[in-house]
Amino acid sequence: MKVIFMGTPEFAVPILEKILTKHEVVLVVTQPDSVVGRKKEIKYSPVKEVALKHNIKVFQPINIRKEEDFILQKEADIIITAAYGQIIGKRLLNHFRYKSINIHGSLLPKYRGGAPIQRALINGDLETGITIMYMAEKMDAGDILRQTKIPILESDNQETLFKKLSLLASEMILPFLDDLENGLITPIKQDESQVSYAYNLTKEDEKIDFNKPSRMVFNQIRGLNPNPGAYTLIDGQVLKIYDSKVTDHSHSHQPGTIIAIEKDCFVVACGNGTSLAILEVQLAGRNKVNANQFINGAGRNLIKIGKIIGG
Repeated sequence: MKVIFMGTPEFAVPILEKILTKHEVVLVVTQPDSVVGRKKEIKYSPVKEVALKHNIKVFQPINIRKEEDFILQKEADIIITAAYGQIIGKRLLNHFRYKSINIHGSLLPKYRGGAPIQRALINGDLETGITIMYMAEKMDAGDILRQTKIPILESDNQETLFKKLSLLASEMILPFLDDLENGLITPIKQDESQVSYAYNLTKEDEKIDFNKPSRMVFNQIRGLNPNPGAYTLIDGQVLKIYDSKVTDHSHSHQPGTIIAIEKDCFVVACGNGTSLAILEVQLAGRNKVNANQFINGAGRNLIKIGKIIGG
């Protein structure tokens, strides 16, 4: 097949690399370069880096709907998208022989939208997966072409689950394309009664509320680790929390109270008499450290038994 691949972050890289082992990628479409740091250095997307490595033409429209003619002029069989970052126009959906497909990090129709992996973790789901679907005008509403499930483990966070789903998608793509070429794919309509949405994260999603049970706070923290990180306030300073674990400490303290300081953590009271051990943190303007380093370093005068954090 001749493929137009559309993607931007690291999630899409293994998928593109797998496609390149068997098919011809005639064009890579990715988001415009970003400017980072005080020196305003130009940073390419991970997908662009792969494209340049393989001498593939790269197209980086600011608004793809206004610049889609460039893509329509290409000789290709299919568009494959994976975490591209823009919604493509109606003309591109069915223009090529095998239309346009999208690789989505959830078991659709659950979690349509831009943050399905994070929301699955935050909501405490026990499984997730990859859906390959036809693209449609409505966001993530196209017919399902293939799905594969994986469990969400207690040890998973945003980073590990992104990697697992990216690898899963890369393992699915070649057999899927073979079956598509051989007419072995039967599209399945999504059940609209089962639709839920995974809206992009907001600043409010990042703030920890210790009034919630510890399991909910734990899920929030791992769903935001490593980016952008869940946060609380301590003496008016922002403290990001990246790792934690639910403990068996029971208590009758106000939620947010530091109720224990141990060798590798400090324990915070949560709602319903539950508690959470804090394992990895980052104080504003400081490096990310484990709790022991924090307690004996920048947090020496901040972490005290009976102190209330949050708010």
